[in-house]
Amino acid sequence: MGGPSIHRLRVRYGETDAMGVVYHARLLDWFEQGRTEFLRRVGPSYKVLEAQGVFLPVVKADLAYRVPLRYDDEVEVETRLVRLGAVTAEFRYLVRRVWDGASAAGGGTVHACVNARHRPTRFPLVLHQRLRNEV
Repeated sequence: MGGPSIHRLRVRYGETDAMGVVYHARLLDWFEQGRTEFLRRVGPSYKVLEAQGVFLPVVKADLAYRVPLRYDDEVEVETRLVRLGAVTAEFRYLVRRVWDGASAAGGGTVHACVNARHRPTRFPLVLHQRLRNEV
């Protein structure tokens, strides 16, 4: 089992709202970055999958907030694969503030594996085998 993927980033000014706190929709962007790095590590990457006509759209997402994040905070996005089916995968995320280790937010996404015509399809065998080792 490969374990979680950790992706580090820094809060940009444009990711904050009028109160100076990270805008909630940015967390979904960060989840995507974490998932992209997870797949890059496991292989094949999103880019390679899409070139092969395989897509992983989000079919469900959830977010929970714990502590505010502000401009220039450094954060880590921990990404784990928690469930894998023949045509679906569920990822969970934990966003931690680096300077104090505070759990700032968490959530999850569920993805369907679809072909270029947006029809559900099984994960490619190589990808499914590699992902199965991550659950």
